[in-house]
Amino acid sequence: MREIIGRYGTALAGLALIVFFVAFAPNFATTMNIVNVLKDTSFLAILALGFALAFTVAELDLSIAEMASLSAVVCGWLVQLQYPPLVAVLAALSVGVLLGGLNGYGVTVLRIPSLIMTLGTAAIAKGFAFMITQGVAFVGRWPVSFTGLARGYTFGIPNLVLWLTGVTLFAWGLVKWTRTGAHMVATGEADEAARLSGIATGRMKRIGLLLSGLLAAITAVLLAANLSSAAPNMAGDYLLYAIAAVLLGMTMFEPGKPNVPGTVFAALVLKVLGNGLVLLGAPYYVQDIVLGVIIIGSVAFSASAMKKAAFKV
Repeated sequence: MREIIGRYGTALAGLALIVFFVAFAPNFATTMNIVNVLKDTSFLAILALGFALAFTVAELDLSIAEMASLSAVVCGWLVQLQYPPLVAVLAALSVGVLLGGLNGYGVTVLRIPSLIMTLGTAAIAKGFAFMITQGVAFVGRWPVSFTGLARGYTFGIPNLVLWLTGVTLFAWGLVKWTRTGAHMVATGEADEAARLSGIATGRMKRIGLLLSGLLAAITAVLLAANLSSAAPNMAGDYLLYAIAAVLLGMTMFEPGKPNVPGTVFAALVLKVLGNGLVLLGAPYYVQDIVLGVIIIGSVAFSASAMKKAAFKV
């Protein structure tokens, strides 16, 4: 029992949280609210999965929010110029891939620590986003074929939930069942040992950071489609929540390691927490306080789990 609680305690606490809000938060368990929470979770979870893939190769990507904002702005700009939505989406994805590739080049070729490199990329992305928009959000009439990417339903299931499911399966399959994923994990766990065993660790790091940029861009397209707007700072608030989701996810399922199911479940827990607090009438700043406590607690728990694992070895 102690081992089960130690390994799955955080996940069980998340389930207990959901039960608490079902019992005490008004309208929490309504179908409309549950669907809205799931749809809202998709943005955070997809962005956090990108951060988790970069973290898998032991790199930090602090540029995900600004990359997402710039991708959304480019997408919105082209849509407003009446380019076909497909062109706008491809341009937005290209921005994410380009900036993710730039991060990978800087970290592996120029040997710049990812913390510094991605902060620099974030500043560049933010500058370009404000240059394109002149600080004003793109709003107006957006093609239904574009907004339907986020607002539509397929076979009665919200498209956002389907996007999240597809991205989750892709990330999970990559890490768990492909050689590239195994090499990414080995690179993250022991870079030098992986290199000596013949793994191209630099390429693995570039793949992790490039995928992080791509998932940031996908998040941006879905955000712009859902809101019918694109602003230079529209994803800024997501960075801390994405980090919290990955760290909290590291306390679930595979303690001490970034993992896909843990990240998605943690993103859901964070959104449930935020939604439940709002329905209970808690002041907005309470969410920030709780978020900070979760980040500190998750790091402490993960550090403890890694120490125990090292002691067993």
